[in-house]
Amino acid sequence: MPGVQTIAVIGAGTMGRGIAHAAALGGYRTILEDLLPNALRRAQTEIRANLDQAVELNKVTAADADAAFQRLEYAGSVEEAARQADLVIEAVPEEMESKIEIFTLLDKICRPTTILASNTSSLSVTEIASVTYRAKKCLGMHFFNPVHKMKLLEVVRALETDEETLATTVEVGRRMGKEVVVIKESPGFITSRINAMIGNEAFHLLQEGIASAADIDKALKLGLNHPMGPFELVDLVGLDTRLSILEYLQKSLGEKYRPAPLLVQYVKAGRLGRKSGRGVFEYPDAKESKL
Repeated sequence: MPGVQTIAVIGAGTMGRGIAHAAALGGYRTILEDLLPNALRRAQTEIRANLDQAVELNKVTAADADAAFQRLEYAGSVEEAARQADLVIEAVPEEMESKIEIFTLLDKICRPTTILASNTSSLSVTEIASVTYRAKKCLGMHFFNPVHKMKLLEVVRALETDEETLATTVEVGRRMGKEVVVIKESPGFITSRINAMIGNEAFHLLQEGIASAADIDKALKLGLNHPMGPFELVDLVGLDTRLSILEYLQKSLGEKYRPAPLLVQYVKAGRLGRKSGRGVFEYPDAKESKL
């Protein structure tokens, strides 16, 4: 099949706008979609700011940053974005129902040759692909937050993903500047499965009063050389997202993934992390800037 020229990203949330940034910088015509005009405006502003910061840090040239920004387009409907794309990357919330709904629609409106990828961090790509008539052209692309800084991309091969689709997607990931790891589908893949266990155990330690959240984070950063502590990370990812992953892993892999009661309590209290202004830690500035 011809190489990928145009990428559509469905959903302009934190992950979607990061993926769009990476795609545009990789040289692709990139169409970012969201039903909410405010989300698209925020994405445009944030991508411009992140590109400018990359120039200041000498990560990219000013000319490359400007060219990437010019490759970005915005759409207010899935149909408008996806009908022109060679690759569509779905970046909607981590809920099976939402992803199946999007893939069902994409299968109807995209060209038969279009590859469909899900940015799921734990869900079954095989199950998502099963609602389409192109399971061979479906796979997972698990990016990491913040996408414009994190180098890893897990490319997840579903049950029926063919070699051509896999090779094309790996090349896209590399052009985006990512280090690509190809894995066979399994609940939680590699990183989500291991990280969920670490983060869940940190909540158990906090619940038992073993140490403060700050000290638990410090211990893992200085003792295990983690770049971020488990609570810093979960506040960035979102406590609701982490809870959803753990619930899915518990259902799929067993009781060792049962969410810590304190994590469940925090989510019920609306303490979702940076995006809500409070998670394990407090972020008053984030709350003030929330649209």
